[in-house]
Amino acid sequence: MTPPGMIHLAHSPDSDDAFMFYALADGQIDTEGLSYVHELQDIETLNGRALRGELDVTAVSIHAYAYLSDRYALLPHGASMGDGYGPMLVAKTPMTREDTEGKRVAVPGMMTSAYLALKLFQPDFVPVVVPFDQIDQAVLQDDVDAGLLIHEGQLTYKDDGLHLVADMGAWWLEKTGLPLPLGGNVIRKDMPRDIQKKVSRHLRASIVYGLDHRKSALDHAMRFARGLDRSKADTFVGMYVNDWTLDYGERGRKAIRLFLDEGVKSGVITRPVTVEFVDD
Repeated sequence: MTPPGMIHLAHSPDSDDAFMFYALADGQIDTEGLSYVHELQDIETLNGRALRGELDVTAVSIHAYAYLSDRYALLPHGASMGDGYGPMLVAKTPMTREDTEGKRVAVPGMMTSAYLALKLFQPDFVPVVVPFDQIDQAVLQDDVDAGLLIHEGQLTYKDDGLHLVADMGAWWLEKTGLPLPLGGNVIRKDMPRDIQKKVSRHLRASIVYGLDHRKSALDHAMRFARGLDRSKADTFVGMYVNDWTLDYGERGRKAIRLFLDEGVKSGVITRPVTVEFVDD
């Protein structure tokens, strides 16, 4: 039984999430009597735990939210949006979109937004689930024909000699004029409304603190940068902790609804989704 006033907060061990939650983890903001227990696991594990209702507040893939919306609401802060960039489909040799038809493609998980975006881009491929930080090696070793890179791999694939087939965020922007919604933070809907609003305020305050104290927040995030130098880590954090992260806004909310609607139309998402936000 979770003690009153204790919030189990889960996120992925990535530099952008670490940057976002730095102030909360380091005790830099007033949490109004709430205490936070931080749990760090990869996003596909968190998706599964949220599906089982194990967490109070957690980062999830927007794709996974389709199956969580009965139990969790989206917090308005903490989005990872790819504004003209996003998961990258790469191969060992140059390929076109048509070339990927029927091919074996390494993906970071079947509930990830990257997977949903790729299915919308190319419906006909054979997914091979590979841990996200091993996808580049799977491509280089010819275990798969192509791989879908998330996180730091988006910045390092050229160093490995891999070729970009398509950037899902660039494709989505061209198709819709909207950013690609990748991740968000959700909170249990059965928590008291005043607690939901407090958590929402604390999360926003943590993001603001990180953006206002970029050096110390980046120092903290570097512990989770998985080999990126500071300059690339700063670039990566800037890609996914920005104005979209402070609040989705109407355009961001529209992007989420359209992304999930397209997933339903394509048959990848197997039920209609009602998107619900916790508003301050």
